[in-house]
Amino acid sequence: MAIPRPADLSADLAEKRRILQLETLYDLALTLHAERGEVELVEDLLQQVCAVLDPSAALAVTRDEIGAVRALATVGWSGALAPEDLQADPVWREIAAEGRPLQRAEGRIAGRAYRDLLAAPLLYRGRPLGFLALLDKESRSRARGESAEGGFTAEDRRFLDSVAALAGVALASGRRLEELAAQRERLAEENKALKGRLVAELADHRIVAQAAPMRRVLDLVERVAPRNVNILLRGESGTGKELVAKLLHSLSGRKGSLIALNCAALPEALLESELFGIEGGVATGVQARRGKFELAHGGTLFLDEIGDMVPALQVKLLRALQEREVLRIGGAKPIAVDVRVIAATHRHLEARIQEGRFREDLYYRLKGVDLELPALRERRQDIPQLVRLFVEQFCQREGIEPPAIDPDALTLLLAYDFPGNVRELQNLVEGAVSLAEGSISSELLGSLMGGAGDESGEPIELEAVERRHILRIIRLADGNKSTAARLLGIDRRTLQRKGF
Repeated sequence: MAIPRPADLSADLAEKRRILQLETLYDLALTLHAERGEVELVEDLLQQVCAVLDPSAALAVTRDEIGAVRALATVGWSGALAPEDLQADPVWREIAAEGRPLQRAEGRIAGRAYRDLLAAPLLYRGRPLGFLALLDKESRSRARGESAEGGFTAEDRRFLDSVAALAGVALASGRRLEELAAQRERLAEENKALKGRLVAELADHRIVAQAAPMRRVLDLVERVAPRNVNILLRGESGTGKELVAKLLHSLSGRKGSLIALNCAALPEALLESELFGIEGGVATGVQARRGKFELAHGGTLFLDEIGDMVPALQVKLLRALQEREVLRIGGAKPIAVDVRVIAATHRHLEARIQEGRFREDLYYRLKGVDLELPALRERRQDIPQLVRLFVEQFCQREGIEPPAIDPDALTLLLAYDFPGNVRELQNLVEGAVSLAEGSISSELLGSLMGGAGDESGEPIELEAVERRHILRIIRLADGNKSTAARLLGIDRRTLQRKGF
């Protein structure tokens, strides 16, 4: 019996490898075109590619039209890979720009070092939908007769390119099916609304909640909204407390209106009459007027900046909540009210209680359920979706075409801490859309953000960044601090508290 020569063994192994690759491509063609979610599709794609090419680590990621991560799968990756880290990686932009497979030696991707990188874009009609990246071919591949020195081969590159081409078509088809399903769902919901079977929805507002901190808030909102319990909303200025209050009312099923009142915007005497109403003839020319409690009868009363209410009014508010009735200024007969109260504040109420500036009994009366809204810097994953939402809303309102958003511009937004939170982001996006010439660039955003895009990379204290940004906006507003506060997405008093 003849002993096979090494050359014959090598040829036999190469032939078996080609057969394995063809079988894998056939299996992928069947698998990728099955009806399944994008996350599941990407995970299965990565597993099958790794089974053939044996990398020590790999990732597959898909993106939407402005670069936000839609699905992410990893193999051999120690620790969680944050979407914002990947979005800021140069390989992301290089693959999108090249539009073809690339191979690199000695570098880093999303913070991980590699000796050899093989990556291919997931394209559909020239449009990048994501990419596959393989790192450092395993030694067990070389044990099967492959070169111990060359890393990924030209054959590996052709195979990965073929896989990526199949995946690109499958992803585009899946997204189209997803769009059709969403359209069908919207039509079904509109039909229900016409028949009066939908819970009231917010007409002109949407809440973006891809990030876990905001999803937790909305889970609680959904649970407590139908219950007739008072709610205390906390969070920094601009985090969307009023929007959440509107959602709570919309889901509550209460038939009355949502009435809002900012407790920090009015002096004490006027605030009292706004809350409880006033009888006619109390003073010359004064006519009887219902207060916010009466206007909110059967509905919801939203008291914003409750932490700034003076103690004298806190006593009267507490009585109204306890007795479920109000007494107008100058009135003698109490008026029964059925009102659910949602209060909001950016203040630390416990500290104000210790200082004697807020009543503890009122605090517990308002705090039926305590909801803390995260700052935008704690939910950066939502920034791409918020940007897209604000661009669409502004362009629709102004009747203009939405500009493109450069990847570097999105990276800049993801790195910024936004002291004014979502409100500041909205104002920044609207300003950028107004000034954009073709696309929104990082240079344009950097100028609007006070040079935030021109830093050398040296660490800077957050307070210094915030102060520089506020001063820049005040200068742009020609020293008008009310205008500057509006551009920053904060109220005038917040600006004063920050020392401006």
